[in-house]
Amino acid sequence: MSELISAVEAVDVRFPTSRDLDGSDAMNPEPDYSAAYVTIRTSTGDEGYGLAFTVGRGNDVEVAAVRALAPLVVGLPVEEVLADLGGFSRRLTGDSQLRWLGPEKGAIHMAAAAIVNAIWDLYGRRTKKPVWRLLAELTPEQLVDLVDFRYLQDALTRDEALDILRRAEPGRARRTTALLKHGYPAYTTTPGWLGYDDEKLVRLSKEAVADGFGQIKLKVGADREADARRMRLAREAVGPDIRIAVDANQAWGVQQAIDWMASLTSYDPYWIEEPTSPDDILGHAAIRRALAPVKVATGEHTHNQVMFKQFLQAGALDILQLDASRTAGVTENVAILLLAAKFGVPVCPHAGGVGLCEMVQHLAMFDYVAVSGTTEDRVIEYVDHLHEHFTDPVRIRDGRYRAPAAPGISAELHPQSLGDHRYPDGPVWSGETDG
Repeated sequence: MSELISAVEAVDVRFPTSRDLDGSDAMNPEPDYSAAYVTIRTSTGDEGYGLAFTVGRGNDVEVAAVRALAPLVVGLPVEEVLADLGGFSRRLTGDSQLRWLGPEKGAIHMAAAAIVNAIWDLYGRRTKKPVWRLLAELTPEQLVDLVDFRYLQDALTRDEALDILRRAEPGRARRTTALLKHGYPAYTTTPGWLGYDDEKLVRLSKEAVADGFGQIKLKVGADREADARRMRLAREAVGPDIRIAVDANQAWGVQQAIDWMASLTSYDPYWIEEPTSPDDILGHAAIRRALAPVKVATGEHTHNQVMFKQFLQAGALDILQLDASRTAGVTENVAILLLAAKFGVPVCPHAGGVGLCEMVQHLAMFDYVAVSGTTEDRVIEYVDHLHEHFTDPVRIRDGRYRAPAAPGISAELHPQSLGDHRYPDGPVWSGETDG
């Protein structure tokens, strides 16, 4: 008998980060970093792990969305799924009734991401490879077979994608060696949470430089005078040669973003991230024109590959910030990486959260080895929170991610952490009245 997917399990896991204001920003002042944590089991006992990241209330909605998709997965032959991961992704995102809840956006799309990432984790474990290496060793033809080109062909055709991958193919081995030796550049948001006082901001900024980071990021958007003061303190702390990015987390309207940033430009911000609504493509384009040479970065809340296509076509961003679980997981992110390569735009993935650093490093490393072929002006976000809960946590040395060596996508939680942080019945939450 063939091996089947026997179960798709989802657990509501929440971490009380609001208690110390870790993760605080202009739009999320007291987040509790959370995840709809997915385990896929097969009839022979194999497992794969994935998750969708949220910030507290509503994580139960995300868990429900995973459970709604589970009947589309349970009972499928494992080998058939792994042989056609593009088709598997389309099965989840294209269900004729469930797609009405998106289509291809919101909680239902993020649920698809959690399941897709768990399947890739299963695939990596079966082949005994980390997902970045698994992807980077697929042929160009296998990689483009993952992509649904239906809505992309006016910007990226299958033949163009093949050309991108074939041009990069001869250098894969050399870049893999370089990655294993040197790692991948990172920047840190750890100093910049909006709820931190000035002393903590300055201390953590200096520590970031001492730890080898060439870029830090500050949250902005709640108080203009405070933002200017914090930027001044950060610039004094790190000196003129360290890049400082700022992130408004969608707090502003278009003209407000332009005016507000004018008060910060004397401190040489490298990019402004999410300056306005993540859906406002033309607004981002207007901000980019007005603020150049300050770069515009966005993408962590961009719903799908079609929106990324339009951002790129409209010249609305300088830095593309894909997310491991906002779009439909590894499979859709392959398409987004190919779009970015076609338009020559650097990808600097969004991370932090629960497990996002762990998962997204695989995408950036695959991009370097097999797609863009470069790390120039590319950095992965790093936040020093919650990694101790993962069985294969990220490793940072001298401001660079070290390439994962363990099989899978690095999303497995320790059983103790999972039990302690289950919501609402885990011991961390027992007695709490609100998540």
